[in-house]
This record gives sequence, C-alpha cells and structure tokens, in this order.
Amino acid sequence: MRKTLAAGLIALLPAVFAPAAFAQEADTAPTVELPAATVTKVMTAAVDGFIRPGYDAFQKSAEDMTATVKTLCAAPSPANYDAAKAGFGMLATSWAHIEIVRTGPVIEQNRFERILFYPDRKSTGLKQVQAVLSKSDDTATDPKTLATKSVATQGLGALEYLLFGTGSDTLISGNDFRCRYSSAVAENIGNVAAEIAGIWDAPDGIQKAWEQPGIDNPVFRTGGEAITGLLGILVHGAEAVRDQRIETFYKGADNAKFPKQALFWRSENTWPMIRANLDGLSELLVTSGMVDLLPEKDRAIVAATEDKLKSMATLTEDVTTDLEKAVEDASERQKLDTLLADGKDVISKLNDGYGGAIGLSSGFSFADGD
Repeated sequence: MRKTLAAGLIALLPAVFAPAAFAQEADTAPTVELPAATVTKVMTAAVDGFIRPGYDAFQKSAEDMTATVKTLCAAPSPANYDAAKAGFGMLATSWAHIEIVRTGPVIEQNRFERILFYPDRKSTGLKQVQAVLSKSDDTATDPKTLATKSVATQGLGALEYLLFGTGSDTLISGNDFRCRYSSAVAENIGNVAAEIAGIWDAPDGIQKAWEQPGIDNPVFRTGGEAITGLLGILVHGAEAVRDQRIETFYKGADNAKFPKQALFWRSENTWPMIRANLDGLSELLVTSGMVDLLPEKDRAIVAATEDKLKSMATLTEDVTTDLEKAVEDASERQKLDTLLADGKDVISKLNDGYGGAIGLSSGFSFADGD
C-alpha cells in the first residue's frame, strides 16, 4: 500500500488532541503567510458546512436503519426484508460521504473500525460473524455487549453479510436470532455515530480547535497547519478511493484480480460507496471555500479538481455491478483503468497543485508515488 503520510503529517492527523503532534510540523507548514480571517472562514465552513452535517446525517441514517430492521424482526415479510436491504444501501452511502474525514474523534477508540472494518483480506470479519451465527451468541443481540466484541462483528461489514450473505433469505420467514443480531449491529453503528457527532457539536472542543487556529490551540497552532490538515483530508480521501476501494480488487489488466475482495460486493454497493466517497471529496472542496486561499492565477486548480472528481463519480455509475465481469471484460476494465488514472490525477492536483499554490515546500508530499 502506498505510504500516505510524510513524517510530520503522521503526527498531525491521528493525534488530534496532542499538543506535541506539531513538534515536527515546522517544515510542512506553508511557506507563505495565509490570511487569518480567510483561514478561519474556510475551516469554519469545512466544519459547519460539511463535517458536522455529515456525521449528523450518518447518525440519522443509522437510526432509520435500526427502525427498519426492528420492523422486519417484528413482522418478517419479503417487503420488509427488501426495505432493510434498501436501508443498508442508504446507510452505507451516508457513511461513505463522511468517511473521508479520517481524523478527529472517528479514529479514536476504534470508532472507525467499529463502523467499517475494511480492508479485510483474511476475511476475519466474515469468519467472526459466521461464528456468532453458528453459536447463536445471544450477547451479540444487545448493542451494549456487542460493542465490547471484535470490531469485525459490529459494523457495516457484519450488517451487509447478515442482510445479503448466505442464509440471509431466512429473514423473510422469521430468523429471530439473525434479525436481532442485525438490529443490534444497526443500533451499535448509530451509537458510535452519535458519539462522533456529539464530540464535533461540543462548542468548546474539536469544533473550536479547528475553527480557531492559535498558539494555545492543541490541534492547529497556525493557519498554515490548519489548512495543511484540511488538505490532508482531501489527499488521503482520494488515496483511499484509489488504493482501498479499487486497487484492493483491481490493479490493472496484467495483475491478479480479486473481485470478491471489493467492499460490499454482495449487496452491489461497491460503486455507490465509491460514488459517495467522490461526492464527499467534491463537496468538502467546494463547501469549505478553499479556493479563496489561492492567488487568482492558481484558482483554476480547484475547478479542475472538482471537474475530475465529478467525472469519476459519473463513471462509477457506468461500471457493471457484476465485479467478476468488471475485472475480466475489456470494455469494463477500461473504465476501471480510467478511474485509477483519474484518481492519481486528483491526488496530484491536490497534493502538488493546491499544496504548491498555498506555499507548501517543494520537498513536502502527503504521499509517495506508486
């Protein structure tokens, strides 16, 4: 996997509340001074216009999913089963939209993995969920005790298998244990989402730290650090689409292909997830108003990046949901190759184009090329 962080940024993103995280940041901050008022405006727009609404929407989607599954459990039927499967798609894409923010409270206390344990190349999650089912482990049907179990048994991956995997059709006729386990998973995801949303909504916590960089700020001491952190979200989000969403199962026509390692292949949500990731990146880029930090001569890089993200998102809707065909059929592979190439271009536009325009030193890079 591509090395995604320069040494300084390794400290920056995971250790969100650690003052020492910026001890190595001197060489990564922009070399030109960014206007403080504009930095505050951009960071506030990112937090209040994208991050907080994104987590609120994800929490609401999880609550809706929990209600839908409970309805299925109370009244098993083909219609209620179909509603649960459709609800999973909405929940998954709601997560994908905000998933790009891989920093802050979501990466504390294993919250990210509790929502989505992926990539899972050894099928750890599948084995553990199947074990819960085979043992009818009743502690997995209580969200409180489920939350103490392996992260692979309590998130979206587990829920997808419960609703779409082997034996899932028994939910139509009333598989009580499987349904109660599904309900607990949905409720557990909602609980984690509520924790994250609550932390971001607290006015004197990370919300304030992101919106008001300053010398006593435990997260961002300068505007340059703040914008570098925000740009890092975009760069790493774009890398995740390319490296974890596509290259996990397809790295090119001449390489081995693993269609069943794609995220959510059972439910045919692989491409909707990627589309939502790309839409999230585009929305954060535009909503934050990051373009306002650039000199007029460099502002075209933002429009070009947005256009590329939109063309990629549109292309995902044209790729077949049959992933085995997608990796074998020449015309379908051409679409995958285009997505990989365009993904690399987006990373370059953000890292080199935008980063260079705001004054990041020429030796600084969020990523080492592949």
